[in-house]
Amino acid sequence: MTATATIPTATELRKTPRTGGAVAVAAALVLLVAALAVVDITQGTAAAGPAEVWKALTGQATAQDSSVVIASRLPRAVAGILVGLVLGAAGAALQTVSRNVLASPDTLAVNAGAHLALTALTVTGVSIPLLASSGAAFVGGLAAAALVLGLSGLGAGTVRLVLAGTALTLGLNAVTDALILLFPDTTDGLYHWGAGGIGQNGFGGVLQMAPVAVVGLAGLLLVAHRMDALALGDDAARGIGVPVRATRVTVVVLAALLSAAAVTLAGPIAFVGLCAPALVRPLGRRFPAFTRSRAGLPLAGLAGAAVVLGADVALRAAVPAELAVAVPTGVVTSVVGATFLVVLAFRAKQSPGATPPDRLRIPGKLAFSVSLAVIAAVLAGVTIGGVLLGDAKLLLGDVGNWLAGQAGQSVTFVLDTRVPRVAAALCAGGALALAGTLVQGVTRNPLAEPGVLGLSGGGALGAVLLVTTVPSVGSWELAGGAFAGSALAAVLVFGLAARSGFEQNRLVLVGVGVAAGSMALVSLLIVLTDPFNATKALTWLSGSTYGRTFADVLPVAGVLAVGAVLALVRRRELDLVSLDDDTPRLLGLRVERGRLGFLVLSVVLAATAVAAAGTIGFVGLVAPHAARALVGRRHVRVVPVSVLLGAALVGAADLLGRTVIAPAQIGAGVMTAVVGTPYFIHLLLRSRR
Repeated sequence: MTATATIPTATELRKTPRTGGAVAVAAALVLLVAALAVVDITQGTAAAGPAEVWKALTGQATAQDSSVVIASRLPRAVAGILVGLVLGAAGAALQTVSRNVLASPDTLAVNAGAHLALTALTVTGVSIPLLASSGAAFVGGLAAAALVLGLSGLGAGTVRLVLAGTALTLGLNAVTDALILLFPDTTDGLYHWGAGGIGQNGFGGVLQMAPVAVVGLAGLLLVAHRMDALALGDDAARGIGVPVRATRVTVVVLAALLSAAAVTLAGPIAFVGLCAPALVRPLGRRFPAFTRSRAGLPLAGLAGAAVVLGADVALRAAVPAELAVAVPTGVVTSVVGATFLVVLAFRAKQSPGATPPDRLRIPGKLAFSVSLAVIAAVLAGVTIGGVLLGDAKLLLGDVGNWLAGQAGQSVTFVLDTRVPRVAAALCAGGALALAGTLVQGVTRNPLAEPGVLGLSGGGALGAVLLVTTVPSVGSWELAGGAFAGSALAAVLVFGLAARSGFEQNRLVLVGVGVAAGSMALVSLLIVLTDPFNATKALTWLSGSTYGRTFADVLPVAGVLAVGAVLALVRRRELDLVSLDDDTPRLLGLRVERGRLGFLVLSVVLAATAVAAAGTIGFVGLVAPHAARALVGRRHVRVVPVSVLLGAALVGAADLLGRTVIAPAQIGAGVMTAVVGTPYFIHLLLRSRR
């Protein structure tokens, strides 16, 4: 009897090696994670090589060596694997259901919402089990994700999701920092925890969070086939009977649950959910099995574990062991993730509906005069209130006596410290508003502003570098350090964005990546230096004017005066550049030179504002928009109105921060974030419509 041979089809011949290759890739990734875990276990302040680790695991080591490995290093490695696994899988799931390669627990503000919820819970002083804390983090993260997804809309390649998530993250982080500053006793150590670290004291936390992670991962695998259908589009999914809304809600809930478990265990370790799916996505083009969620989610989870462990291993290899203990792993992942975000910003497909420019309105002179007079009156009221109100309430007569040199000692002391603070807030607000006006004009991007574009973050990095390393740094040196940081950030942001012609949303995304990397390096500087620098730097980064003198105000006041004059003198060129590139060229203007000059001026303005009053966000966004809404788009009117609005906004924020909960104080940056975040979200909603 002759056996009948089965001849494989061409499809089977193509699938067999690729299926085997997919298994080999998955196995290689498992081995990589295992190897990184072994190396991670051997790293630390005490010498413990592979032989000592093996003896500890088999019970042959001394009690001291066994305690180091079993109670500290092994839990750290297991926590790194667990955190990376859940964040990688959560990021892959969110990208699938939103059809957006930029979706992740970070860009959806899930981590920021969970962080705020846990911080608020800590402030209450109530001691609850770790599992209950995870529940609070889950609620906060889920609420943030729902808001961002509702605002951004869905669609392949849209960057609006990242913009909405960034705005909400800035607002939530501002509130979190304010709570840490207002309640230093109950929130002691939360700043370092907020940067994300996988260090553990035993297996207690890992064992409590492991069941939560298992439930979340199992839930995602159960709806994996529905996620694959959603990846094809809503209509295609409905056509095969998949409940689109229910599936999307289920996946977001499960992803928020996984993210909450990771935040509860190790703090908000940033950008793992963005990097891990991006690393394994190219494999899907070579191995079709990985394009299905049932295989792709575990692979992204393994990649996430490799990212977290790799960051921890690289950190401990590059930094001395005694110092590496204090550096959070999340700092390294933030720097790597910020780079990924910039790269993905250029590779992502641009959404067709960028934020539209404001309507061309030309109000009459009467409307301009009335608007200018009203805003000037408001600014005068804010200034008087800022000088008179505070811990000690004064009268106008006291100010008159102080100006004449006839005030008493107590009044003189109060005004000598209060007046420079008010001046710093007003000048910084005006400088940020003018910087935002210039940037929005030359890039024709209504979402651009110094904070979102990374200029303030770069300035903060330069200033914090001096504050933490140079004793008794002077005002001009601080301004110079802030300018150097802002200039470096500007070169990166504008240099990269110029390749795509300063395309609207992409410019903002590059700025977001640079800002994230800058703030990660700021955290690194704080934890590597004197522990007391954390409170000092946090106070400064929140936009506080505490302790400012007239010497601190002088640089920003001078730059603001020169910048306002230059902007008004070159107002016609600014009007033309803000329209398009062709019109200025037809009139004989060199667009590139004019754009560069205005951008350099905006960098100097933002840097000196940061040096004078710390990082204050959204002023450069809100003030120019409000000015154009009141007086139209001609910069001869926009510039003075915007500067006055910015000064009034920061002055009012500083006044409220000093008086609402006196004697405690809230930084002006926190107050402006409360106003600026909803306004940024309003702009995104308007662009969506």
